[in-house]
Amino acid sequence: MYLAQMLVALVALLHLGFLVLEMFLWTSPIGRKVFGMNAEKAEVTKVMAANQGLYNGFLVAGLLWGLLLGTAGVPVMIFFLSCVIVAGVYGAATVSRKILWVQAVPAIVALVVLGIVAPFSGG
Repeated sequence: MYLAQMLVALVALLHLGFLVLEMFLWTSPIGRKVFGMNAEKAEVTKVMAANQGLYNGFLVAGLLWGLLLGTAGVPVMIFFLSCVIVAGVYGAATVSRKILWVQAVPAIVALVVLGIVAPFSGG
């Protein structure tokens, strides 16, 4: 179960990073570089990005909630990892294929490992 929890924590950490980038660093040089935007586009889209960042924060909260519950939190972790995967697949299809690798694949790996070990953890 420890490996699965570490992978879920990694996904949560990634989304915390997305939150910071989208809510606080969107118009900064690093935010513009990460998302490949010029200053004008970043300025025009900063409210939308902050909204995306907030949603990432909810994903972080859900994943942490599941982790804090221990084995009883497996259904919570499954739900929030599934949300991350759906968002990642949608983002890859509509924005950039890179999102599949950065967002969806880590969540898929965590979900698979969680699904393999959870039945044996007594949860």
